[in-house]
Amino acid sequence: MIIQPKTRGFICTTAHPEGCRKIVSKSIEYAKAHKSECGAKKVLVIGSSMGYGLSSRIAAAYSSGAATIGIIFDKEGSEKKPASAGWYNTAAFEEFAHKDGLYAKTINGDAFSKEIKDQTIALIKKDLGKVDMVIYSLAAPRRTTADGTVYSSVLKTTEGNYTNKTIDLKDNSVKEVTIEPATEEEVLHTIKVMGGEDWMDWMDALKAADAIEKDAVTVAFSYLGPEITHPIYMNGSIGQAKKHLYETSKAISAKYSDIKAYISVNKALVTQSSSAIPVVPLYISLLFRVMKKNGTHEGCIEQMTRLFTDKLKAGSAITDEGGMIRLDDLEMKDEIQAEVKKLWDEVNTENVKDLADIDGYWSDFFALFGFGAEGIDYEADTDPVYDIASLK
Repeated sequence: MIIQPKTRGFICTTAHPEGCRKIVSKSIEYAKAHKSECGAKKVLVIGSSMGYGLSSRIAAAYSSGAATIGIIFDKEGSEKKPASAGWYNTAAFEEFAHKDGLYAKTINGDAFSKEIKDQTIALIKKDLGKVDMVIYSLAAPRRTTADGTVYSSVLKTTEGNYTNKTIDLKDNSVKEVTIEPATEEEVLHTIKVMGGEDWMDWMDALKAADAIEKDAVTVAFSYLGPEITHPIYMNGSIGQAKKHLYETSKAISAKYSDIKAYISVNKALVTQSSSAIPVVPLYISLLFRVMKKNGTHEGCIEQMTRLFTDKLKAGSAITDEGGMIRLDDLEMKDEIQAEVKKLWDEVNTENVKDLADIDGYWSDFFALFGFGAEGIDYEADTDPVYDIASLK
Protein backbone atom coordinates (compact mmCIF):
# COMPACT_ATOMS: atom_id res chain seq x y z
CA MET A 1 0.00 0.00 0.00
CA ILE A 2 1.22 3.50 -0.84
CA ILE A 3 0.29 5.69 2.14
CA GLN A 4 -0.06 9.42 1.59
CA PRO A 5 -1.44 12.06 3.97
CA LYS A 6 -5.17 12.69 3.74
CA THR A 7 -6.55 15.54 5.83
CA ARG A 8 -10.04 16.28 7.07
CA GLY A 9 -10.44 19.48 9.03
CA PHE A 10 -7.75 19.61 11.69
CA ILE A 11 -6.84 15.90 11.58
CA CYS A 12 -4.99 13.62 9.21
CA THR A 13 -6.92 10.42 8.51
CA THR A 14 -3.89 8.36 7.48
CA ALA A 15 -0.60 7.52 9.17
CA HIS A 16 2.68 6.07 7.90
CA PRO A 17 4.26 3.20 9.90
CA GLU A 18 7.84 3.74 8.73
CA GLY A 19 7.57 7.49 9.16
CA CYS A 20 6.24 7.10 12.71
CA ARG A 21 9.03 4.64 13.47
CA LYS A 22 11.69 7.07 12.22
CA ILE A 23 10.28 9.96 14.24
CA VAL A 24 10.07 7.83 17.41
CA SER A 25 13.66 6.72 16.81
CA LYS A 26 14.84 10.35 16.65
CA SER A 27 13.04 11.14 19.91
CA ILE A 28 14.66 8.15 21.58
CA GLU A 29 18.13 9.27 20.47
CA TYR A 30 17.48 12.70 21.98
CA ALA A 31 16.31 11.24 25.29
CA LYS A 32 19.30 8.88 25.44
CA ALA A 33 21.62 11.89 25.33
CA HIS A 34 19.96 13.53 28.36
CA LYS A 35 20.14 11.38 31.47
CA SER A 36 17.81 11.99 34.39
CA GLU A 37 18.30 11.48 38.10
CA CYS A 38 14.63 11.92 39.02
CA GLY A 39 14.50 8.35 40.34
CA ALA A 40 11.44 7.11 38.41
CA LYS A 41 11.86 3.43 37.54
CA LYS A 42 8.30 2.09 37.11
CA VAL A 43 6.12 4.54 35.21
CA LEU A 44 2.49 4.39 34.12
CA VAL A 45 1.61 6.76 31.26
CA ILE A 46 -2.14 7.22 30.79
CA GLY A 47 -2.53 8.49 27.23
CA SER A 48 0.85 7.48 25.82
CA SER A 49 0.46 7.22 22.05
CA MET A 50 1.08 10.77 20.77
CA GLY A 51 2.33 14.22 21.73
CA TYR A 52 3.31 14.88 25.31
CA GLY A 53 2.17 11.45 26.47
CA LEU A 54 4.36 9.58 23.99
CA SER A 55 7.32 11.87 24.64
CA SER A 56 6.98 11.48 28.41
CA ARG A 57 7.05 7.69 27.98
CA ILE A 58 10.17 7.94 25.83
CA ALA A 59 11.83 10.28 28.34
CA ALA A 60 10.92 8.03 31.27
CA ALA A 61 12.39 5.01 29.52
CA TYR A 62 15.48 6.50 27.93
CA SER A 63 16.38 9.40 30.24
CA SER A 64 15.46 7.66 33.47
CA GLY A 65 15.80 3.97 32.51
CA ALA A 66 12.25 3.25 33.63
CA ALA A 67 9.99 0.32 32.90
CA THR A 68 6.83 1.74 31.34
CA ILE A 69 3.21 0.72 30.93
CA GLY A 70 1.27 2.83 28.44
CA ILE A 71 -2.47 3.22 28.01
CA ILE A 72 -3.64 4.02 24.48
CA PHE A 73 -6.93 4.04 22.57
CA ASP A 74 -5.91 3.35 18.99
CA LYS A 75 -6.82 1.33 15.93
CA GLU A 76 -4.56 -1.32 14.45
CA GLY A 77 -3.92 -1.55 10.72
CA SER A 78 -5.03 -4.11 8.19
CA GLU A 79 -3.98 -5.01 4.67
CA LYS A 80 -6.53 -2.48 3.39
CA LYS A 81 -6.23 0.36 5.89
CA PRO A 82 -3.41 1.99 7.89
CA ALA A 83 -3.49 2.00 11.66
CA SER A 84 -3.78 5.20 13.66
CA ALA A 85 -0.60 7.17 14.25
CA GLY A 86 -0.74 6.34 17.95
CA TRP A 87 -0.75 2.63 17.17
CA TYR A 88 2.34 2.95 14.95
CA ASN A 89 4.12 5.17 17.50
CA THR A 90 3.49 2.64 20.24
CA ALA A 91 4.58 -0.31 18.11
CA ALA A 92 7.82 1.50 17.29
CA PHE A 93 8.45 2.49 20.90
CA GLU A 94 7.98 -1.08 22.12
CA GLU A 95 10.20 -2.44 19.35
CA PHE A 96 13.08 -0.15 20.32
CA ALA A 97 12.53 -0.52 24.08
CA HIS A 98 12.58 -4.31 23.92
CA LYS A 99 15.74 -4.30 21.79
CA ASP A 100 17.35 -2.07 24.39
CA GLY A 101 16.36 -4.33 27.28
CA LEU A 102 13.65 -2.06 28.68
CA TYR A 103 10.33 -3.32 29.99
CA ALA A 104 7.47 -1.85 27.93
CA LYS A 105 3.89 -3.09 27.71
CA THR A 106 0.77 -1.41 26.45
CA ILE A 107 -2.96 -1.66 27.12
CA ASN A 108 -5.34 -0.54 24.37
CA GLY A 109 -8.75 0.67 25.49
CA ASP A 110 -10.81 3.44 27.07
CA ALA A 111 -8.73 4.80 29.96
CA PHE A 112 -11.86 6.33 31.48
CA SER A 113 -13.38 2.88 32.02
CA LYS A 114 -13.17 0.71 35.13
CA GLU A 115 -12.33 -2.26 32.89
CA ILE A 116 -9.09 -0.67 31.66
CA LYS A 117 -8.19 0.52 35.17
CA ASP A 118 -8.62 -3.04 36.48
CA GLN A 119 -6.64 -4.50 33.58
CA THR A 120 -3.83 -2.01 34.11
CA ILE A 121 -3.64 -2.64 37.85
CA ALA A 122 -3.52 -6.40 37.24
CA LEU A 123 -0.57 -5.92 34.87
CA ILE A 124 1.23 -3.66 37.34
CA LYS A 125 0.76 -6.14 40.18
CA LYS A 126 1.90 -9.04 37.99
CA ASP A 127 4.96 -7.49 36.37
CA LEU A 128 6.09 -4.48 38.42
CA GLY A 129 4.47 -4.82 41.82
CA LYS A 130 3.89 -1.08 42.10
CA VAL A 131 4.55 2.04 40.02
CA ASP A 132 6.45 5.04 41.34
CA MET A 133 5.24 7.61 38.79
CA VAL A 134 1.95 8.19 36.97
CA ILE A 135 1.78 10.54 33.98
CA TYR A 136 -1.80 11.56 33.17
CA SER A 137 -1.98 12.75 29.55
CA LEU A 138 -5.46 12.05 28.24
CA ALA A 139 -6.74 14.31 25.47
CA ALA A 140 -10.10 12.80 24.57
CA PRO A 141 -13.06 14.66 23.03
CA ARG A 142 -15.63 12.68 25.02
CA ARG A 143 -16.01 10.45 28.05
CA THR A 144 -18.51 7.75 28.97
CA THR A 145 -18.97 7.39 32.72
CA ALA A 146 -19.85 4.21 34.62
CA ASP A 147 -23.59 4.97 34.45
CA GLY A 148 -23.45 5.19 30.65
CA THR A 149 -23.64 8.99 30.42
CA VAL A 150 -21.64 10.44 27.53
CA TYR A 151 -19.98 13.82 28.09
CA SER A 152 -18.51 15.81 25.18
CA SER A 153 -16.07 18.70 25.52
CA VAL A 154 -16.38 22.01 23.66
CA LEU A 155 -13.89 24.73 22.72
CA LYS A 156 -15.78 27.90 23.57
CA THR A 157 -15.47 31.05 25.64
CA THR A 158 -17.23 31.60 28.95
CA GLU A 159 -17.47 35.40 28.89
CA GLY A 160 -19.54 36.26 25.81
CA ASN A 161 -18.62 36.26 22.14
CA TYR A 162 -14.91 36.61 21.38
CA THR A 163 -13.61 37.82 18.02
CA ASN A 164 -9.97 37.72 16.95
CA LYS A 165 -7.64 36.57 14.22
CA THR A 166 -7.17 32.94 13.32
CA ILE A 167 -5.57 31.03 10.47
CA ASP A 168 -7.75 29.01 8.15
CA LEU A 169 -5.79 25.79 7.81
CA LYS A 170 -7.48 25.01 4.51
CA ASP A 171 -5.63 27.79 2.68
CA ASN A 172 -3.34 29.44 5.30
CA SER A 173 -5.35 32.67 5.13
CA VAL A 174 -5.75 34.93 8.15
CA LYS A 175 -9.37 35.60 9.02
CA GLU A 176 -11.48 36.85 11.86
CA VAL A 177 -13.30 34.23 13.87
CA THR A 178 -16.02 34.73 16.45
CA ILE A 179 -16.29 32.12 19.18
CA GLU A 180 -19.56 31.83 21.05
CA PRO A 181 -19.80 31.30 24.81
CA ALA A 182 -20.44 27.86 26.24
CA THR A 183 -23.58 27.09 28.18
CA GLU A 184 -23.30 26.00 31.80
CA GLU A 185 -24.01 22.45 30.69
CA GLU A 186 -21.26 22.57 28.06
CA VAL A 187 -18.76 23.83 30.63
CA LEU A 188 -19.77 21.00 32.97
CA HIS A 189 -19.34 18.47 30.17
CA THR A 190 -15.91 19.85 29.30
CA ILE A 191 -14.82 19.61 32.94
CA LYS A 192 -16.09 16.04 33.08
CA VAL A 193 -13.97 15.11 30.05
CA MET A 194 -10.85 17.23 30.49
CA GLY A 195 -10.81 18.01 34.20
CA GLY A 196 -9.32 16.00 37.02
CA GLU A 197 -12.12 13.63 37.99
CA ASP A 198 -10.71 10.66 36.10
CA TRP A 199 -7.17 11.45 37.29
CA MET A 200 -8.44 11.15 40.86
CA ASP A 201 -10.26 7.92 39.94
CA TRP A 202 -6.97 6.47 38.71
CA MET A 203 -5.14 7.44 41.90
CA ASP A 204 -7.95 6.03 44.06
CA ALA A 205 -7.85 2.76 42.13
CA LEU A 206 -4.06 2.45 42.33
CA LYS A 207 -4.04 3.21 46.05
CA ALA A 208 -6.90 0.81 46.82
CA ALA A 209 -5.04 -1.97 44.99
CA ASP A 210 -1.71 -1.12 46.67
CA ALA A 211 -0.25 -0.69 43.18
CA ILE A 212 1.54 2.62 43.75
CA GLU A 213 4.68 3.23 45.81
CA LYS A 214 4.89 5.51 48.80
CA ASP A 215 6.44 8.86 47.80
CA ALA A 216 5.24 8.35 44.23
CA VAL A 217 4.85 11.31 41.89
CA THR A 218 1.98 11.93 39.51
CA VAL A 219 1.95 14.64 36.84
CA ALA A 220 -0.83 15.95 34.59
CA PHE A 221 -0.34 18.42 31.74
CA SER A 222 -1.85 21.86 31.22
CA TYR A 223 -1.36 25.15 29.39
CA LEU A 224 -1.82 28.79 30.37
CA GLY A 225 -0.53 30.87 27.47
CA PRO A 226 -0.49 34.63 26.80
CA GLU A 227 -3.34 37.14 26.89
CA ILE A 228 -3.95 36.59 23.17
CA THR A 229 -5.25 33.08 23.83
CA HIS A 230 -6.82 33.61 27.28
CA PRO A 231 -10.44 34.14 26.13
CA ILE A 232 -10.51 30.86 24.20
CA TYR A 233 -8.10 28.88 26.38
CA MET A 234 -7.38 29.89 29.97
CA ASN A 235 -10.73 31.64 30.49
CA GLY A 236 -12.68 29.41 28.10
CA SER A 237 -14.42 26.10 28.61
CA ILE A 238 -11.13 24.19 28.29
CA GLY A 239 -9.58 26.55 30.83
CA GLN A 240 -12.32 25.72 33.33
CA ALA A 241 -11.42 22.06 32.90
CA LYS A 242 -7.72 22.84 33.39
CA LYS A 243 -8.53 24.78 36.57
CA HIS A 244 -10.35 21.68 37.82
CA LEU A 245 -7.28 19.63 36.90
CA TYR A 246 -5.12 21.99 38.97
CA GLU A 247 -7.48 21.74 41.96
CA THR A 248 -7.37 17.97 41.59
CA SER A 249 -3.58 18.00 41.92
CA LYS A 250 -4.03 19.70 45.29
CA ALA A 251 -6.80 17.27 46.24
CA ILE A 252 -4.66 14.20 45.42
CA SER A 253 -1.76 15.47 47.52
CA ALA A 254 -4.13 16.31 50.39
CA LYS A 255 -5.94 12.96 50.23
CA TYR A 256 -2.77 10.89 49.96
CA SER A 257 0.06 12.37 51.98
CA ASP A 258 2.55 9.92 50.45
CA ILE A 259 1.82 11.00 46.86
CA LYS A 260 2.98 14.25 45.31
CA ALA A 261 0.73 15.47 42.50
CA TYR A 262 1.80 18.21 40.10
CA ILE A 263 0.54 20.10 37.10
CA SER A 264 3.16 20.64 34.40
CA VAL A 265 2.37 23.77 32.38
CA ASN A 266 3.82 23.01 28.97
CA LYS A 267 4.74 25.03 25.90
CA ALA A 268 2.30 25.62 23.04
CA LEU A 269 2.97 23.01 20.36
CA VAL A 270 1.26 21.51 17.34
CA THR A 271 -0.90 18.63 18.56
CA GLN A 272 -4.20 17.16 17.42
CA SER A 273 -5.84 19.06 20.28
CA SER A 274 -4.21 22.46 19.67
CA SER A 275 -4.97 22.31 15.95
CA ALA A 276 -8.68 22.27 16.79
CA ILE A 277 -8.68 25.44 18.89
CA PRO A 278 -9.50 28.70 17.04
CA VAL A 279 -6.83 31.46 17.34
CA VAL A 280 -4.23 29.05 18.76
CA PRO A 281 -2.67 27.75 15.46
CA LEU A 282 -1.92 31.31 14.34
CA TYR A 283 -0.36 32.11 17.70
CA ILE A 284 1.72 28.91 17.55
CA SER A 285 3.05 29.68 14.06
CA LEU A 286 4.11 33.18 15.18
CA LEU A 287 5.61 31.79 18.40
CA PHE A 288 7.62 29.21 16.44
CA ARG A 289 9.13 31.93 14.26
CA VAL A 290 10.20 33.99 17.27
CA MET A 291 11.53 31.11 19.38
CA LYS A 292 13.43 29.52 16.52
CA LYS A 293 15.04 32.86 15.74
CA ASN A 294 15.89 33.16 19.45
CA GLY A 295 17.28 29.60 19.65
CA THR A 296 14.84 28.53 22.37
CA HIS A 297 12.29 26.51 20.42
CA GLU A 298 11.43 23.07 21.83
CA GLY A 299 9.25 20.22 20.63
CA CYS A 300 7.49 17.56 22.68
CA ILE A 301 10.56 15.40 23.29
CA GLU A 302 12.71 18.37 24.34
CA GLN A 303 9.98 19.49 26.73
CA MET A 304 9.45 16.07 28.29
CA THR A 305 13.15 15.35 28.53
CA ARG A 306 13.58 18.65 30.37
CA LEU A 307 10.72 17.62 32.66
CA PHE A 308 12.64 14.50 33.66
CA THR A 309 16.14 15.97 33.72
CA ASP A 310 15.56 19.47 35.13
CA LYS A 311 12.17 19.69 36.83
CA LEU A 312 11.67 16.35 38.61
CA LYS A 313 14.15 15.71 41.39
CA ALA A 314 14.05 12.43 43.34
CA GLY A 315 10.40 12.38 44.34
CA SER A 316 9.77 16.12 44.21
CA ALA A 317 9.66 18.88 41.62
CA ILE A 318 10.85 22.40 40.94
CA THR A 319 7.70 24.52 40.88
CA ASP A 320 6.46 28.10 40.84
CA GLU A 321 4.75 29.79 43.78
CA GLY A 322 1.48 28.05 42.86
CA GLY A 323 3.07 24.62 42.97
CA MET A 324 3.10 24.13 39.19
CA ILE A 325 5.99 22.91 37.07
CA ARG A 326 6.69 25.55 34.42
CA LEU A 327 7.92 24.09 31.16
CA ASP A 328 6.43 27.13 29.42
CA ASP A 329 9.13 29.31 31.00
CA LEU A 330 10.94 29.93 27.71
CA GLU A 331 7.73 30.66 25.81
CA MET A 332 6.52 33.16 28.40
CA LYS A 333 9.70 35.26 28.61
CA ASP A 334 8.77 38.93 28.29
CA GLU A 335 10.93 39.52 25.22
CA ILE A 336 9.44 36.49 23.41
CA GLN A 337 5.87 37.52 24.13
CA ALA A 338 6.53 41.16 23.18
CA GLU A 339 7.79 40.08 19.76
CA VAL A 340 4.87 37.68 19.24
CA LYS A 341 2.39 40.43 20.18
CA LYS A 342 4.04 42.79 17.67
CA LEU A 343 3.74 40.21 14.90
CA TRP A 344 0.16 39.40 15.92
CA ASP A 345 -0.85 43.03 15.40
CA GLU A 346 0.80 43.07 11.96
CA VAL A 347 -0.08 39.66 10.53
CA ASN A 348 -2.59 39.28 7.71
CA THR A 349 -3.17 36.98 4.76
CA GLU A 350 -0.67 38.83 2.55
CA ASN A 351 2.26 38.68 4.98
CA VAL A 352 1.54 35.58 7.04
CA LYS A 353 4.18 33.50 5.26
CA ASP A 354 6.79 36.14 6.05
CA LEU A 355 5.82 36.78 9.66
CA ALA A 356 4.77 33.29 10.78
CA ASP A 357 6.45 29.90 10.60
CA ILE A 358 3.72 28.31 8.50
CA ASP A 359 6.08 25.72 7.05
CA GLY A 360 7.18 24.74 10.55
CA TYR A 361 3.58 24.44 11.69
CA TRP A 362 2.65 22.13 8.83
CA SER A 363 5.85 20.13 9.19
CA ASP A 364 5.03 19.44 12.84
CA PHE A 365 1.40 18.70 11.97
CA PHE A 366 2.24 16.04 9.39
CA ALA A 367 4.99 14.62 11.61
CA LEU A 368 2.26 13.73 14.11
CA PHE A 369 1.14 11.14 11.56
CA GLY A 370 4.55 9.97 10.41
CA PHE A 371 4.87 12.14 7.29
CA GLY A 372 7.88 14.23 6.33
CA ALA A 373 10.48 12.07 8.08
CA GLU A 374 13.96 12.11 6.53
CA GLY A 375 15.01 9.01 4.63
CA ILE A 376 11.49 7.61 4.12
CA ASP A 377 10.27 6.91 0.59
CA TYR A 378 6.61 7.88 0.74
CA GLU A 379 6.05 6.66 -2.83
CA ALA A 380 7.12 3.13 -1.92
CA ASP A 381 4.76 0.26 -1.19
CA THR A 382 4.41 -0.02 2.59
CA ASP A 383 2.96 -2.76 4.79
CA PRO A 384 0.31 -1.07 6.96
CA VAL A 385 0.36 -3.89 9.50
CA TYR A 386 2.80 -3.06 12.31
CA ASP A 387 1.88 -4.85 15.52
CA ILE A 388 2.40 -3.71 19.08
CA ALA A 389 4.39 -6.57 20.55
CA SER A 390 2.74 -6.67 23.96
CA LEU A 391 -0.75 -6.74 22.43
CA LYS A 392 -0.14 -9.78 20.22
